[in-house]
Amino acid sequence: MTWRAATRDELYTYYTEEFPDYVENLPSFITATGPKQYALAFDHPHPVRKDAVPDKDFIRRDTWQTDTTGERQQAEFDGCEDVLDFVQHPARHDPLGGSEFALADPDIVEEPDPRPNAVYYALDNWERPWVLLVDIDAKTIARERAADALPQDTRNRDDEALLEATGILDAEPAGYPYAFEDVEQAIQYGFEVQDIFADDFDAEETMVVYSGQGVHVYLLDTDLAHRYDAQSREVLNDLLLETYDIPIDPVVTADRRRVARLPYSLHADVSRIVQPIESTQFDPRTATPEFLD
Repeated sequence: MTWRAATRDELYTYYTEEFPDYVENLPSFITATGPKQYALAFDHPHPVRKDAVPDKDFIRRDTWQTDTTGERQQAEFDGCEDVLDFVQHPARHDPLGGSEFALADPDIVEEPDPRPNAVYYALDNWERPWVLLVDIDAKTIARERAADALPQDTRNRDDEALLEATGILDAEPAGYPYAFEDVEQAIQYGFEVQDIFADDFDAEETMVVYSGQGVHVYLLDTDLAHRYDAQSREVLNDLLLETYDIPIDPVVTADRRRVARLPYSLHADVSRIVQPIESTQFDPRTATPEFLD
């Protein structure tokens, strides 16, 4: 049940030995060419082929080549196996191929093969009018809980001081900017949002995903009459924040070009598997990869 960061070797083990078994369980809207991009964050910056370009610790890669009008021309990934190759060995299977902006081949540079510290996909989707995501983070809940526990004139401390003063930093998991009760509260809020989607928006297709340190709640209905444009998303933010008092990150809801953690990827900061969940009874401490069992 150890709550800790994954090591470089453990990241490699997870994405080569465990993650492939989960690929077929990805939600149906996450395909090789549906999301407009996949993105990777690395545990160490890796050089690019072009001289004088800084090493990269985060890259986005389009799933389609497009022409000057934005029309799709050629898919960058032929299937999920190609996406998997890219995740496992990003420099060797960079979709940019021979471009000078591709990652440098580890065989010709001194830097080791980059490892994905996090795997993301774009909410902007070629095959859907939208993928709407609401983010609820345990860190936000803990910060608000700490501020509420202190007298008004002491609340202007920085986050670490607030969390230390209220004992949250010492609570399990020790050293993290939240306690397990804050993660559990995020899960509770996530299912409240799912109910709001169903009751207030007549949504039929929703999903709650444990994100590692909180939850992502998806609204996936594709009825064009709803039109979840920028203005609609701002209204949704106001509803959740002001009417229901749910501590969401409003920037995530509003940003259609946002990337989100890929379900079944590993949240390396806590060594837990990101995954869809069905109940408030879900225990995040059980979202454990085999190397921690």
